[in-house]
Amino acid sequence: MIIVMQKGATEPQVEHIVKRIEELGYKAHLSAGEDTTIIGVIGHNAIEVKDSLVHLPGVGQIIPISKPFKLSGREWHPEDSVYKVHGHQVGGGSLIVMAGPCAVESREQLMSTARAVKAAGATYLRGGAFKPRTSPYTFQGMGLHGLKLLEEARAATGLGVVTEVMTPQDVEAVAESADILQVGARNMQNYNLLYEVGQVHKPVLLKRGLSATIQEWLLAAEYILSRGNYQVILCERGIRTFETITRNTLDLNAVPVLRELSHLPIVVDPSHGTGKWSWVQPMACAGVAAGADGLMIEVHPDPDQAYSDGPQSLTFANFEKLMAAVRGVAVAVGRELAV
Repeated sequence: MIIVMQKGATEPQVEHIVKRIEELGYKAHLSAGEDTTIIGVIGHNAIEVKDSLVHLPGVGQIIPISKPFKLSGREWHPEDSVYKVHGHQVGGGSLIVMAGPCAVESREQLMSTARAVKAAGATYLRGGAFKPRTSPYTFQGMGLHGLKLLEEARAATGLGVVTEVMTPQDVEAVAESADILQVGARNMQNYNLLYEVGQVHKPVLLKRGLSATIQEWLLAAEYILSRGNYQVILCERGIRTFETITRNTLDLNAVPVLRELSHLPIVVDPSHGTGKWSWVQPMACAGVAAGADGLMIEVHPDPDQAYSDGPQSLTFANFEKLMAAVRGVAVAVGRELAV
C-alpha cells in the first residue's frame, strides 16, 4: 500500500511514519514529488496495518496497491523517474544511445569503436567484458582486463560505460568500472544477482528475459528496487516466439505498455531484437517513435570478424546512417537526442 502525505507535511512527520512502519515489521520506501511525498509500505499483507497509520500526523490518505509490482508501478511513483548518469539525463523526455561492440576483444577494437560512436552522437559506450554465451566453447569475454579497457575508453572519449555483470561475486568489480551495470536477459530472474545489484549506488539496465512476460520483468525490477537501488532502466531486447527468420521478436508493444504501468525509463535494443544488421535501423526508428527513452546498438569495426554477434553489428558507416535516421524520427515526434 502507499501513504500519500498531506501537502506541506513536515520532515519530522515523514520520519515518524517511516519509523512506525519499520516498528510494525515492514519496509518504507519514499518517493518525493514536487508537491507530495508518497511512502510505499512493502511487506506481506501490508494493508492490515492501515489502521495503525491512518491517524498519524501528516497522513493524507492510504491507498492499497492493486498490482503485484509495487515500487516499479505508477501507483507508488506517478511521475517518470529521471536519473543523471555520467553527465546525461536518462528518462524524462531525452533520448540516449548506448553503442559499441557486443564483446570487448582488444584495445584497438574498443578504442576505434568508442571514438566512432562518440563522433556519430552516442551517449554511452556499451561493451561486454564478461559474456554469457549459449555454447561454453565460444568467446566468454576478457573479464577484468576488459573492464580496464572500458575505463580507458571512457577516459579517452568521455563516454559513460555500460557493461554486463553476470554473477553476484563480480558486482563490486563491475560497479567500480561501469557507470551503468547491465543484467542480461539470461539473468533477469537470477534473484541473488538482482539483490546484489540492488545494493550498489549505480543505475542497473535490466534486460527482459527471453520468454518473460511484462509482469515478470517488472517483478524482477522489484528485487532491485526493494533493496534500495531506485535507478533501474528497463531494456526490451526481443522475446522468443515461433518466428525463426529473426533472432527474436522485438516487442515494441512493451514500450507504451510500460509507459502506462511503470515510471522506469525504457531502452530498446533492436540489435538483439532482430539479429540482422540491415533490420536494426528501421526498428531503432520505430522504438523512438514508440516512445523509448533510449536505444542500445551493437557496433563493430569489422562485423565479419567479430567474436560474437557479428551478423547484427553495424559498421561505423552504418551506425552514422542510423543516427541520422533516428534524429529525423526524434524531431518528428518532438524528441531530441541527449548531447
